[in-house]
Amino acid sequence: MPSNSTAAGTSAALSKHPFLLSVEQLKQELTTDLDTGLSSVDAQTLQKQHGANRLNDEGGVKWYRLLLKQISNAMILVLTLAMALSYGVTDYVEGGVITAVIVLNVSIGFYQEYQAEQKMDSLRSLASPSANVLRDGNITTIPSGEVVPGDVVLLKDGDTVPADLRLFEAMNLDCDEKILTGEAMPVTKGIEVNPQAKSELDTGVGDRLNMAHSSSTVSRGRGRGIVVFTGMSTEIGKIAESMQGKKRKPNRSLSRRDGGPIQPVRGAVLRVWDGIGKFLGLTEGTPLQRKLSKLAYALLGCALILAIIVFGANSFNVTNEVAIYAISTGIAIIPESLIAVLTITMVTGMTQMRKRKVVLRQLSALEALGGVTNICSDKTGTLTQGQMITRKVWIPAVGTFIVNGSDDAANPKKGTVVLEGPRPSVESNRDAIAKPKIDYDAERSVKAIKFIDPEGNTESGDPSAPVAPVTQPPKQTPVGEEDVGPELEGFLQSAALCNLATTRYDEGKDKWQSTGDPTEVALQVFAHRFDHGKKTLEANGWRQRAEYPFDSSVKRMSVTYQAPGEGSVLIFTKGAVERVLDLCSSIKTSEGASTLTSEGKEDILNQMNLLADQGLRVLAIAQREATSATQQSTSELPREEAEQDLTLLGLAGLYDPPRLETKNSVQQCADASVRVHMLTGDHAGTASAIAREVGILPQNMGALAPSVAASLVKTAGEFDGMTDAEIDAMPELPLVIARCAPDTKTRMIAALHRRKRFAAMTGDGVNDAPSLKAADVGIAMGLTGSDVSKGASDIVLTDDNFASIVNAVEEGRRLFDNIQKFILHLLVSNVAEVVLLIVGLSFQDRAGFSVFPLSPLQILWINMLTSSFPAFGLGREKAAADIMRRPPHDNRRGVFTTQIMVDMMVYGLLMGTCTLLTFVIIVYGPGAGNLGRDCNIGFSESCDVVFRARAAVFAELTWLILISAWELKSLRHSMFNLDPMSRDPQRKGFPFFKDVYSNRFLFFAVVIGAVSVFPAVYIPGLNTKVFKHRGITWEWGLSFGSIVIFVVGVESWKLVKRSFGLFELKGVEGESGSGARTSRAEKGLGLRQGFLSFAKSFTSMSEKGEGSRGRSVSRA
Repeated sequence: MPSNSTAAGTSAALSKHPFLLSVEQLKQELTTDLDTGLSSVDAQTLQKQHGANRLNDEGGVKWYRLLLKQISNAMILVLTLAMALSYGVTDYVEGGVITAVIVLNVSIGFYQEYQAEQKMDSLRSLASPSANVLRDGNITTIPSGEVVPGDVVLLKDGDTVPADLRLFEAMNLDCDEKILTGEAMPVTKGIEVNPQAKSELDTGVGDRLNMAHSSSTVSRGRGRGIVVFTGMSTEIGKIAESMQGKKRKPNRSLSRRDGGPIQPVRGAVLRVWDGIGKFLGLTEGTPLQRKLSKLAYALLGCALILAIIVFGANSFNVTNEVAIYAISTGIAIIPESLIAVLTITMVTGMTQMRKRKVVLRQLSALEALGGVTNICSDKTGTLTQGQMITRKVWIPAVGTFIVNGSDDAANPKKGTVVLEGPRPSVESNRDAIAKPKIDYDAERSVKAIKFIDPEGNTESGDPSAPVAPVTQPPKQTPVGEEDVGPELEGFLQSAALCNLATTRYDEGKDKWQSTGDPTEVALQVFAHRFDHGKKTLEANGWRQRAEYPFDSSVKRMSVTYQAPGEGSVLIFTKGAVERVLDLCSSIKTSEGASTLTSEGKEDILNQMNLLADQGLRVLAIAQREATSATQQSTSELPREEAEQDLTLLGLAGLYDPPRLETKNSVQQCADASVRVHMLTGDHAGTASAIAREVGILPQNMGALAPSVAASLVKTAGEFDGMTDAEIDAMPELPLVIARCAPDTKTRMIAALHRRKRFAAMTGDGVNDAPSLKAADVGIAMGLTGSDVSKGASDIVLTDDNFASIVNAVEEGRRLFDNIQKFILHLLVSNVAEVVLLIVGLSFQDRAGFSVFPLSPLQILWINMLTSSFPAFGLGREKAAADIMRRPPHDNRRGVFTTQIMVDMMVYGLLMGTCTLLTFVIIVYGPGAGNLGRDCNIGFSESCDVVFRARAAVFAELTWLILISAWELKSLRHSMFNLDPMSRDPQRKGFPFFKDVYSNRFLFFAVVIGAVSVFPAVYIPGLNTKVFKHRGITWEWGLSFGSIVIFVVGVESWKLVKRSFGLFELKGVEGESGSGARTSRAEKGLGLRQGFLSFAKSFTSMSEKGEGSRGRSVSRA
């Protein structure tokens, strides 16, 4: 088959279509090693040769749409109107300058947003979809666009197929190909060549069962395949144009058949409305962008109203002078650079997120993250390291095998295995619950992480703690490969064969490497310790016949294998203890399989609890021999028939240590009034132990009110069994939900929403998509997450680390703070200019026309140059030291909080009053009220006083705006101590200069802006003809003096806010969902109580008062 290369992907040059080739033929033609995949060097070469794996028009930024967006900006419309009026009154200098400003503003805005969109596209491609490929012998997750022909791709349940693959391994693999074929039923895949297929012309896409096609999704099972077609050469690429039509909103049809005789009119009206809304930016973009667009058009309306006021003040005698004054007021109220500053700030924030291991899929998430009040997180791999080690194995007929000294999850040669104590019977294991005190830290922790033992004793040596009886420790016997008895052998066979992980020794790198789920890797490595790995067993003749993949709804996995030499068929099962135990009818003992009684089940559950309370994740291993009818059947048994009458072989206790940074991250959340919930599939004991280690749960539950303590840890069965009313009546929502199912996550989000909480939810599986969609911020795992979960999420963690979620929340808060700061900075100057110009209507010259205190071009200079660059600088402000020591903001209110609106009026009126008084003093003091004649048009000797007053006002307003940028680095703290919570030792003494210099962009924007006043005032021609002012002398004193007055006024207002607690963020109250007011004893769980000691009771706590800690949290 000839090569078919395009700019966006290619097909490999093959003799005939891949579905007609055997795996061996294809492997030879592509020179691909199925065991190690492509090398990194070969992959880079093929990437250059074939190009990116994407459709031709994927990810393209439509430049003309961005240009239209810039032109339709309300700010530009006001400037266009001002330009037209200027030309209309024959003021060509002013009109030319405004024209240049429009062109410059549109050009810069277009360039910035075009670059921003390209950057967003590149970041978005990192999030989803992705592909798991085999390169250099290691499984690597890469963006789908980097897949090349010859890559070996691994598929699992929930994945999106990245390219057209020729399958060479398929285990219960079903693919949903309705995007290609239109058929709703998934297609069962295989690896064999159809002998009846002659060519690709007589075999449709849906009948090529050994192919997995790009953009289809894996609905069940797993498989591996070789990439044969990428980009436009894939089947989806061939029909790409027909798949890219944009769906219209409801009721937009122009056909009478869809809505009756009036539907064409209704559809046309709605389409026009959509077009107008899109053109004006009112229906597209993030919530903040839409809100600011509405603000812009509201200000446009205000500008028109102000123009009418100007006309009315002049009895609607609209002369050139009156028109120019109207232009000035219209320009004054519009913050022309607001949208550009917002775009750049958000893109900068997105880039910062990427540096902190977080990829944004939805820009709206950047705004929402700062308002998160609750984080619902998985445990394994997110709060913990996800590197599991089989720490203990309990086999009823033998005893407990313990692995000591292993700190490498992939290395079966690291560490030793010992058998603990005498070989107890099932009945005697009940006595194990009363074991002597054991140092669990030493036994289970490879990182020496301290934790609370099952009896609740701490390391403090509390004399009141219960003392375990002193007995001899159990005897421990070393175990090696030669000590494998029949009981242990059955366990090892089941653990190794009911397993998808691989473990191998890489001689080139001189290290052990593993691939697969960490849980399965731990079991596979344990089997390798006794030379019973999966590859070894299959090499000895074990042959797989069927697989029932792990399903989160049943929490187990099973496989069917035929023993060597046409032996019996065995079914091996592993999974959650409770789920597997329900399917067991017998237990393997030294005498063989014994009937499992209810008392025996209780013993097993006790043993499970003993392991789980040590922080181990416990799995049950079981098997059964298939019936004779099953052994002779060639068809696959239904799952419910295969997984019945099992024989329990033993329990495996897996240890997954918490990440080193998790505890600190949880504490940061507590300080920030963000509550962390652990929703995990593990046993309640395991989950509770880890939750106590990392600070999610209090270390002493006994100090809590009984109703509160009972609500903190629930199993999914308990939580799902409650009605919504019962959940809402709980004093606290659970901090730990064990054995969690996907539906449980969705109910948890709903419960948080009923309590007016703003929740983030993590997820990685296909079934997590509904909860990720339901959450306010859906967080997918980049390393282990399926493409379905990534597609449903708002952000993706590239390292699957809980600390990255906290980083994202911090970055979201920083961005929110900075947006508030630069919006306030821009609007304060607009308020000041409007105050100055509206009051200035009373300043009338000899001809009876109002004389403006600021000319239109002075206003443009201030708005476009003076205000813009400090606003950019405020958008780049670093996070305050206390940003994670204060409560989250209210996302429903957004950036326009009461504090912002009041500050805008206070600072705007103060700034406007200062400049107005300067104008009045100069004109009506030494100037004796001489306002000249036609001073709005040009300079004459009679206009000397007015031109000098304008110069002083221009300089003063410029400096006040620049100083306000430094003042607004903090909305509450003094400019002379902007970050009192900082722990930087260099800030001792008078930290003003260090604080203002910390943001160098803002510092130099202020300094250069302040210096630029002098050439603007003194350059001949520029001053009188363009800005309509002239050089000044003693008037500089008024401009400098007003800075002192303005700073004193702002500092006084900040002091009032701090002293009286005005506009202070309040901490999270109790989580009563019903709205009824409850007592502290019923609410009582503080956000920091996983880290701080409890009071003996909430009654005594109430008597003593909140204490300094409570006050400091609420006032942060």
